[in-house]
Amino acid sequence: MLTRRQMLAAAPAVAVQRPPLAAVPISRIDVRWWRERHAAKVAEIRRGRVDLIFLGDSITQNYEKSGPPAWQDFRPVWQRFYGDRNAVNLGFSGDATSHLLWRIMHGEVEGIAPKVAVILIGANNLGHLHWGTADDVQGIDAVVAETRHRLPRTRILLLGILPSERSAWATQTTLEVNRALATRYGKNAVSEVTFVDVSGVFMRGGALDRSLFYDPLLTPPESPLHPTAEGQARMAAAIEPTLASMLGDRNHA
Repeated sequence: MLTRRQMLAAAPAVAVQRPPLAAVPISRIDVRWWRERHAAKVAEIRRGRVDLIFLGDSITQNYEKSGPPAWQDFRPVWQRFYGDRNAVNLGFSGDATSHLLWRIMHGEVEGIAPKVAVILIGANNLGHLHWGTADDVQGIDAVVAETRHRLPRTRILLLGILPSERSAWATQTTLEVNRALATRYGKNAVSEVTFVDVSGVFMRGGALDRSLFYDPLLTPPESPLHPTAEGQARMAAAIEPTLASMLGDRNHA
């Protein structure tokens, strides 16, 4: 008869399933502007009251841009919707879920207890990183989980990945990720997390409304990915009833 030790030795090894890179904190601290922005944002949250934070990528960071041209004049949109709400913009251009996860874990939400955190992340997972649906969902799940862990009294407004026109694969993956997020977080499935898919804001007649994206206006033109100031204003108006309810203040739309 085999001893317990012999049976354990003979048992097949169980592979340890590691999370995908999308759900692993990855720093961009070697990039100077990113390092400096991170330090500035950590300092900003310590300067005063914070009731609302936005966690995201360039789409969120763009709120800090001002025009001309008009399509790049985002600051009035921010002032209209969030200027009186003690809000902090924690959007970093180029960030994927892994980079946002690192920032959350390294000081950007430390010492604060905002009423609401708006999360819009995942677009860059579908760029040159080319991470698939399952990985992207795990990455967003990790961001939500870490935010809940570090901000236990904060309600989360999770937005779906915005539609774009980069490739058929990116379009399909965006749809798949948003459907998965709706299943996981829709209808109050997770306490204190509200999911809103704002894709419809950027569609017209069943197709992407290219006029709401500034990338085709660049020189040279690029595929639609980043909303214009008008597109951003429409997105802000679309989430405003939900956000106002979560914050317990007036509707700013």
